Amino acid sequence: MRPATLVRLALAGTRTDTARVTLTTLSAVLATLPGLAALTVLAIPTPPATDDNPNRWSEQYTIQLLVEPGLRGGTAFALLLLAIPVLALAGQSARLGAPGRDRRLAALRLAGATPGQVTRLAMLETGLASLVGTLVGLAGYLVGRKLLHNPDASGRLVLPTDVLPSVPAMAAVVLGLPLVAAAATAVMLRRVTATPLGVVRRARRAGAPRPWPALLIGLGVLAVAMIDPILRALRDTRLDWLSADPATRDMVIALVAVLVVFVGLFAGVVGVILGAGWISYFAGHLLHRFARGPAALLAARRLTDDPWAGSRTFAALLASLVVGAGAAAFRARFLLDEQIQREQSRQAGYDDYAGPFSSFYLSTMDLVDLTVVTAVAIAAAGLLVTLVEGIVTRRRAYAALVATGVPRTTIATSILWQVLAPAVPAVLVALGVGHGLGRQFVGDHVTGGFQQAVCGASAELCQDPATRDRYTEIVQVERVIHSPDVPLEQLALLGAGAVAAVLITAGLGLLFLRANTAVEELRST
Repeated sequence: MRPATLVRLALAGTRTDTARVTLTTLSAVLATLPGLAALTVLAIPTPPATDDNPNRWSEQYTIQLLVEPGLRGGTAFALLLLAIPVLALAGQSARLGAPGRDRRLAALRLAGATPGQVTRLAMLETGLASLVGTLVGLAGYLVGRKLLHNPDASGRLVLPTDVLPSVPAMAAVVLGLPLVAAAATAVMLRRVTATPLGVVRRARRAGAPRPWPALLIGLGVLAVAMIDPILRALRDTRLDWLSADPATRDMVIALVAVLVVFVGLFAGVVGVILGAGWISYFAGHLLHRFARGPAALLAARRLTDDPWAGSRTFAALLASLVVGAGAAAFRARFLLDEQIQREQSRQAGYDDYAGPFSSFYLSTMDLVDLTVVTAVAIAAAGLLVTLVEGIVTRRRAYAALVATGVPRTTIATSILWQVLAPAVPAVLVALGVGHGLGRQFVGDHVTGGFQQAVCGASAELCQDPATRDRYTEIVQVERVIHSPDVPLEQLALLGAGAVAAVLITAGLGLLFLRANTAVEELRST
């Protein structure tokens, strides 16, 4: 098959295929922007150490995350995390119109195309759409860089619009994302074998979900809680066999801590996502047992028939909520530290001063919260795509129900039940797990618990070395543990925002219901 023929066949298709290609392009745009932004942060040059700048800070910026070289790696990593819900959106977009695409590929097989040609055709469709998206994202990045370059009166910048990543690095993002998307398409097609007769074999999960994802959640919380004991054990152990350089040993210990945190966070997030399948199945059973209306009964049957749809549908949303709830725990700890610092400053006779690091940490958490809100919005877009895909896939069944007299409002209500019944408890579980992980990591603020020398005489006698020891005694300072409050307000806002996003996307998805329940859809295949 000639390349021109492959391109022409890849661009052909129905309106659903056009929507899938458009959403794939949009996902590529959204994935390119945080990637280029992360590369820009890493491209900031570090000035040489001088007498005026011994810390090698880049003082041309106003945001401390860009000023300090040691903080840029974490900032770039946080930007890359924004690509996770975008990739989930791309995966959900690829499912849009999957049955129709399979029939089209089977027709090509019937016309004489080989399995390799069919695979290359699907890869070309995804790769071209992704390439267009990355090019649009690159153009938007370059234009935004010019528009946002606005130094203040002292010449300092809010964003690093004065630097550009290297050309090979930008090419790796612009060309690498389409290649990864095309490879992922080939991997997904390995599980589907389309014969010339249009027979499709799919591997499906069988059996009811089990609550074993709770073990993953417990493992994640336990891993984060064991960070301090593990670090203490490593520091107390002689690691001379590892390296004679103390700095190298400290780096190894830090890497172990990062690995433990990553394992804990990953286990917690995966446990919450997989647990959504069990929640969907359990919610379907409860609806089937206690519901009386037809809409709830239809939703119950759908939830018990395919409970893993909840894990696929809410994966990105739940992951974002886990991170957001963990960030809320960090903010609560920083607020507690600020309060204690202010009290200590007042007791020492100073002004109500909390130190420069308090405002830095809190402003950093503002950026993290903004990132979480963006991730929730992108995850809601993926939920909309999944909801519309479900309506389009089952349009013949819905049209048959309408033709037999079932009101469209009943079908719409059943779809709302299918979305909300697993979403609300899954959101609560995600918030609880995220806050638990963050709370175990930040720990408590401990003051006291040590001994100090106190002179009980006058200032003159205490300052005289000859008489100071006579009036000095060792006093045990009482150990006080300050626990941060549970940020109920922030968690409630985060959960309410997630449920509201689910409701809005469900309402938008229901707009497609009337067009897909017409009597003409009974002839669709």
